[in-house]
Amino acid sequence: MKIVILTPMRIEQEKVLLALERIAPTKHTYEVIVSGIGRESTAKAMMQLPQHDVCILMGFAAIVGKATQLPADLQLGKPIEITKATLYGYEGGLFENGAPITKQEQLANVPNLSSLTSDKFVRTTDLAEKTVVNMEDYTFMYLKNPQDFIVRIISDFLPHETEIDFFEEVKTIDFLEGIRAIDLFLNAHY
Repeated sequence: MKIVILTPMRIEQEKVLLALERIAPTKHTYEVIVSGIGRESTAKAMMQLPQHDVCILMGFAAIVGKATQLPADLQLGKPIEITKATLYGYEGGLFENGAPITKQEQLANVPNLSSLTSDKFVRTTDLAEKTVVNMEDYTFMYLKNPQDFIVRIISDFLPHETEIDFFEEVKTIDFLEGIRAIDLFLNAHY
C-alpha cells in the first residue's frame, strides 16, 4: 500500500523519516510530505497529493493540562489519534460554520481526543483539559478520505506556565511510538 504522511513542519518530517528507518522493513510504501503550517497550507497540500491509499496527518500538538496531572499516555512524545475536530475562531470563539467533524477511531492502542484548529496560537486558559490545539486538523478532517486519519504527538502543555522555546522543547521527542502504532494498524487492516 502507498501511504502518504503529511507533516506541517520539516522537523516533523525529519522525525517521521527517522522513525520509519527504525521500523524497516515494512510492507507499506511511505512518502512523507511537508504541507506547511495552517489551514490554507494543509488544503493546498491535500489538493496536490500524489496517488495514495491512505493519508495520515502527523505532527506535534499542544494539549491542555498540566503534565503532572495528565495520565502517562498523555505525556510529551506520546501519540494520540484525533477523532473530533472543531474550528476555533481568531478571537477565541467557535466558528458557526465550523461544526465539529467526528470520525471513528482507528488506532485502538493510542488515546483518541478532540482538537481545536485555530488561525493563531491559542493562549486561553478556559479550554477543557485533554483538548488538543493545532492549526491543521479541521481542514484535514474536512478534506480527507474516509480511510485517512490524524496522529498527533504531544509537544507541550497549555497554558504554558513559563515561556518556552518550542524547537528546543521538541528536540528530544521521538515519533517512533506513533509510527509503530500506524504501521501496526495498517498491517492489521490492509
